[in-house]
Amino acid sequence: MRGFNTCEQIPLLASIALGSGFLQSETMKSTKANLLQLANACSCCALLAALFLSSGCASTRTRANLPWDWTGIIGTGQSLSVGASPVLSTNQPHGNLKLSSGRLPWPVNPDATNLALVPLVEPVGRHAPAYPSSWPENIYGETPHSAMANQLTAMVRSQLGRDFVSVHGAVGESGQGMVFIKKNAVPKGVNGHAYEASLIEAKAVTRLAKAAGKTYGIGAIVLTHGENDAGNANYKQEIHQLWQDYNADLPAITGQKEEIQMILSQQNSCNDRSPSTLAQWQISDGFPADMVCSGPKYQYQSPDGVHLTSEGYRLLGEKYAEVYFQRVILGHDWRPLEPTGVERYGKILTVHFRVPAPPLVWEKDFELPHSSSAAWKNGKGFEVSSAGGDKVAIVSAEIAGSDVIITCATDVGSSARLSYAMIGEKPRMQTPFQGTYRWGLLRDSDPFQGAVTGTPQPNYGVAFELLVP
Repeated sequence: MRGFNTCEQIPLLASIALGSGFLQSETMKSTKANLLQLANACSCCALLAALFLSSGCASTRTRANLPWDWTGIIGTGQSLSVGASPVLSTNQPHGNLKLSSGRLPWPVNPDATNLALVPLVEPVGRHAPAYPSSWPENIYGETPHSAMANQLTAMVRSQLGRDFVSVHGAVGESGQGMVFIKKNAVPKGVNGHAYEASLIEAKAVTRLAKAAGKTYGIGAIVLTHGENDAGNANYKQEIHQLWQDYNADLPAITGQKEEIQMILSQQNSCNDRSPSTLAQWQISDGFPADMVCSGPKYQYQSPDGVHLTSEGYRLLGEKYAEVYFQRVILGHDWRPLEPTGVERYGKILTVHFRVPAPPLVWEKDFELPHSSSAAWKNGKGFEVSSAGGDKVAIVSAEIAGSDVIITCATDVGSSARLSYAMIGEKPRMQTPFQGTYRWGLLRDSDPFQGAVTGTPQPNYGVAFELLVP
């Protein structure tokens, strides 16, 4: 910059503009005026001034991670990953895509001329003719994918001023555990195709993108799973192995250098103190940059206590999109509403939380969790058990900043267990809708509102369990 003798002040002004991000209006006016004045001195300076004046959030645009023309999103899991009727997303308002496999039977050749990229509408793949089923005929209706894709496009366009096209595929198998969706699954009947189907789709889309003159890479694996593995003590290790396998095999196909994010959500329907529910939250602790839990699903309508409605799958897709946008595109260290620790002071437990969007509040529309339990009906979803496993009565649960103060009837002692939305009570949630058996009232104040559903989506507290010191 020193070569531009007539523009000695430009570097200082530039550093101010970049360092402040969103500048105050008066400062921005002054900076603009100075830049315009200096721009008259030389054409090079004029060009630089134009770059700074193009947007008040130029630094945000520079930081955005948008490495490809087309971004791949692969969904896997069990029944909650392959949707429900009726189908709602029947038109594509943007340019988002899916792979059409035509009528090709398994195993599909990724070089088959029948394969084509078509607008992303639901169903994202071919309908399942029966149960059980597997890709390429594995979809039961509306999945989270159309809503996720359209939400991402809307956010990138509105906040970054650029287009965003994603290519989605769903390879999950209804009712099947990790044993059938992992790499090198041993087939049983039609099941066990999911992982290989992911590679087939990646090869086909990579070929079609190249033919269209587009760059392509895979940005995320979305895992909607866990009910079948509700009692699987090794589930956390198996999730990480799945991520490792995908990050070895998919980049070898696409040629990308970027690691693939894994986004997963908690299951809240099967088994008390389920290892899969805990693993889905805890996976972020061991691998914070690679995997993240988007949160629970107890805030979505569930007519049978397990599966979501079509609208619920769209809400879930919007939340997946928010997480992807924050973590992958903007590079923020987004985490769900989760505890960071608990302290004991006699009868009082203080639970510390990481809050994505303060302040913490209680959800007023949900019916009281554990209303049939005399010990826990005042806990608003929190559960306290003694070291011996007996219920400890909760007198109150109150929010204090980013903490929740739980007052118990007695001193719980060390080695007690504090949990939240981990233990079911019958009947399941009935107000304001039919829901699951395990839920809580704690949420943040995230202003995020879905572009597809128009519904506000704060972050609800993850289901968890902690040992009391």
